[in-house]
Amino acid sequence: MFNLFGFKSDKIGMQEALDSMKDNAAVRLVDVRTPQEYAAGHIPGSISLPLDDLGRAATLLRDKQARIYVYCLSGGRSAMAVSMLKRSGYTDVHNIGGISAYQGSLER
Repeated sequence: MFNLFGFKSDKIGMQEALDSMKDNAAVRLVDVRTPQEYAAGHIPGSISLPLDDLGRAATLLRDKQARIYVYCLSGGRSAMAVSMLKRSGYTDVHNIGGISAYQGSLER
């Protein structure tokens, strides 16, 4: 996806990301919402790494070249998290938007 200025966007669709995960077990799915939001319901297989605690990413996401999909409630926090992770050296990080776009059952 390209924006008006011709730069590649870090955002891909929720379903596209989840479909690609079926073929690649190494992909990490990261929920950057608060611990309370995560506990209330999250996408199965996701890990909780709240935006406010992103500094501990290195302990949970050791491979900086691995593909990482990030989501939140609406897409704003996940966009910030993608930017922060890239500044920390992660090279294949993508915003997949908000959990509201997820069609499946949530895990609690």
